[in-house]
Amino acid sequence: MAERKDEPGKGQMTVEEAGRKGGHIGGEHTRDKYGPEFYAEIGHKGGQRVKELIEEGKQSEGGGGQGQKR
Repeated sequence: MAERKDEPGKGQMTVEEAGRKGGHIGGEHTRDKYGPEFYAEIGHKGGQRVKELIEEGKQSEGGGGQGQKR
């Protein structure tokens, strides 16, 4: 179980408790504020970035990864 540190000026919530509370409430707030299109756009951007990184990796191996067999 997480220990509470009694430091002056600090709250009485553990990091674990704060994470649970923030993740639950914060996620709902974001969902309600931005809607499903927000998540779709972020997912698309992430997928495009992964695609770019894979292509960069293939090019750094030499030949762009086209027609090469391992």
